[in-house]
Parts: sequence; structure tokens; C-alpha cells
Amino acid sequence: MFQFNLLVTYSYDFLGARREIRKALKSLGDDSALVRRTLVKGIIGVATSLDSHEIATNLRKLAVEDPHDFYYTQRWIPIDIWTSSDIPNMKEGVKKAAKIGTNERWMMVVEKRRYETHHTAEIIRDLAEGIEGLVDLKNPEKILRIDILGPYAGISQLRPEDIFSSVRFPSE
Repeated sequence: MFQFNLLVTYSYDFLGARREIRKALKSLGDDSALVRRTLVKGIIGVATSLDSHEIATNLRKLAVEDPHDFYYTQRWIPIDIWTSSDIPNMKEGVKKAAKIGTNERWMMVVEKRRYETHHTAEIIRDLAEGIEGLVDLKNPEKILRIDILGPYAGISQLRPEDIFSSVRFPSE
């Protein structure tokens, strides 16, 4: 789990999604990416040598050339840090990942799967404690994203354009 620097959601066909991921990453320059199931159905973990934050921009270019290349996959989400999903470890991960200045607009997104330990509002309250900047839920400059998959939490600081969504394309 901890080697994945990208999570990709898909709707129903793991094998089709895996082929689609490998094809896209190969066309971007990584023909040896690790593409594996996670413990959550509908989410694939990817370990790529490519910069996971730049992948979305390049996937948009591929989607313009041929939108049908993204039939199985839905969202491609960069992951910066993995930690266990308990609050103290996630707080440490947020401290490492969050680089938010006092005048920057930001928001936090928490996606929980196979996790019932804490309510989303509680997680946000605890993890946002001490982060400076201006909370802006409509037009943030930075997004602090927490993807909880059971006992693991993937933490990322993203710009809105760092996530590729084939569902919203091309009107992103």
C-alpha cells in the first residue's frame, strides 16, 4: 500500500481499468508502473516513476486526442504520503504534506472507505488544527486531501488541476 503514489478509481471492470492505466502511463513514459488492487473495491493503487501531480495535465492532453481512452477509469488522484489511519499518525502526515501559507486559500477533502473509527467532521477538525491560511471551500488554491482506505491513509496537497477526472472531462 505504501508504495502507491497514485490512486485510480474505476466503476466495474478491474482488468479493463488496469489495461487502461498501463496504456496511459506507457504513453506518458512509464512502461513499468506497478498497478494493483487495493483492499477497497473500485480503487487501484499505482506506483509510477512519473510525477503523480503532473499526470493529470498529461492525461487531459491524451483525452483531447482520444476521449475513448478513458472508458474504465474515473479519477486519478496523486498521493504524497502514506500513514496509518489513526488521528495522531494522520496529523503527522498532514504536517509533512501541508505547505500552506498564511494568505493562501485552501480546503480539506476527506474520502473514507472501509473506515468507521471517526466521523469525517471529526477528522477534518483534528487534522486542520494548526494549518494557517484561509479556508475557502469554493475556490481554493490548495486542497489537502486525505484518502482513507481502512487502516491506511494517503495524504496529498494538491492544486485543483492535479486530479484528472474522466467523468467531468472535458468541462473540468
